Amino acid sequence: MPFEAGTSGNPSGRPKGSVDKRTELRRLLTPYAPELIQKAVDMALAGDTTALRMCLDRCIAPLRSTTQNIELDFEGELHERGEATLQAIYSGEIDPITGSALIGALADQSRLKEQTELEARLSHLESKL
Repeated sequence: MPFEAGTSGNPSGRPKGSVDKRTELRRLLTPYAPELIQKAVDMALAGDTTALRMCLDRCIAPLRSTTQNIELDFEGELHERGEATLQAIYSGEIDPITGSALIGALADQSRLKEQTELEARLSHLESKL
């Protein structure tokens, strides 16, 4: 049964205009923000590793993959290609996130190759029976 346009799929859901709990909490904390931030910084400087992580997470943007053309010598077996990828990460030729994606692609390729080989072996065995 398709939904009609303009009709809620959950009529007993959150009422229009209601405030999200996070929004309400943020509103309550806003007047104390400078003091809370200073306290977190003081705790981080005093050695509180949780406070330190929180402060650093807010100061430093997460590492993101960059768009880049990659020219790596991907000759050889899959494990050799993986080693070449790791060397490219270590030498700074590619960023760690891109390298991780390449390693993941090589792992996927390995599983596909293994599956293809198993299917071929099974077909060969079945043909002999």
